[in-house]
Amino acid sequence: MSDRPLNIMFLQRDQSTHIQTAWDQIHQYLKAQPSVYVSSVSVIEDFDPDNSDADLVIVLGGDGAILRACRQMRLNQLPMIGINLGRLGFLADLTPDGFCKNFPLILERKYKIVEHLMFECKHFLADGTTNSYLGLNEVVISSAGAMSMIDVELAVDNELVTTYSGDGLIISTPVGSTAHSLSAGGPILKQDLQAFVITPICPHTPSNRPLVDNASALYSLTAANVPPGAMLVIDGQIKVPYSSGDRLEISKATVAFKLARIPGFNYYSRLNRKLGWGGQPKYGAE
Repeated sequence: MSDRPLNIMFLQRDQSTHIQTAWDQIHQYLKAQPSVYVSSVSVIEDFDPDNSDADLVIVLGGDGAILRACRQMRLNQLPMIGINLGRLGFLADLTPDGFCKNFPLILERKYKIVEHLMFECKHFLADGTTNSYLGLNEVVISSAGAMSMIDVELAVDNELVTTYSGDGLIISTPVGSTAHSLSAGGPILKQDLQAFVITPICPHTPSNRPLVDNASALYSLTAANVPPGAMLVIDGQIKVPYSSGDRLEISKATVAFKLARIPGFNYYSRLNRKLGWGGQPKYGAE
C-alpha cells in the first residue's frame, strides 16, 4: 500500500435528502479510516476539474450523474467510482454499503482503471455558428415533438452510407449501447471496444438495421428537410433544436472516460442481473 494518503473527492448529483443521507453514511465511515484525504465535496455542476489533483472521484447518484460528471471534467478526466442511488446502475455499480465494504481494496489501490470511449460532437448550424459537445453515451437526432418522420443522411469518412427515414438516428459508444440504442433495437457492445453503433429509431424501411463501425472514423449527419420540433440530444441530458441545413460531425474524443473497477467485477454477470437474463427455462418433470 502507498504511504501517500489516498486523495478522494466526492461529487453529488444534487442536494436532495436521498443523496445527503448516503453521504452522511459514507462520511461517518471515512472519518474512522486512516490514510484518507477527502479534498472536496461538491455538486457536479460546481466542480472545477482544472483545480483538482484527486486520485479518485466518487460520484453519488447513478449513471446519469456519472454522465454529467465526465462531461464536467472536460479534458481533465479523473478516475471515477459510482455509488448507485439511481435505478439501473451499469456504471455506478456500488451501493453505499458496498462502497464501505470494499473500501479497504480501494484504500490499497487494488482497483483497475478502465478507459472507455468518449465522443466529440460538433454541431454546425445553418446560420454559420458551431457548438461542440463532449459525451459518453450517445448522440441522437430525434423528430421528437414533430410527430413525423425525419430523413437523416449518414456518411462515414465522407463516404455516403444511406439515408435513414424514421423517428431519428442514434450514434452510440459501447458504454451507451445499453441505453437508448438498446431500447431502439441496437446491439450490446463490450464496454471497452473502440467502436460506434449506428441505430435507427423506428426506421421506415425494415432493412435499415444497426451498424457497427470503427471509432477512428468520422461520422457526418445531415438532414435537408427537418420538421419543426426536431432535437439534437447528447447523453439524454443536453437537448437543443436541430434544423434544416444543420450538420453534425461525431468523432472519437481526445480524452477517455476512466472508470475504476474493484476486483471481482464481471461485465456479463452484471448484464445478466441488470437486464434480467434468465437463460433457458427450467422445465420440471411431468
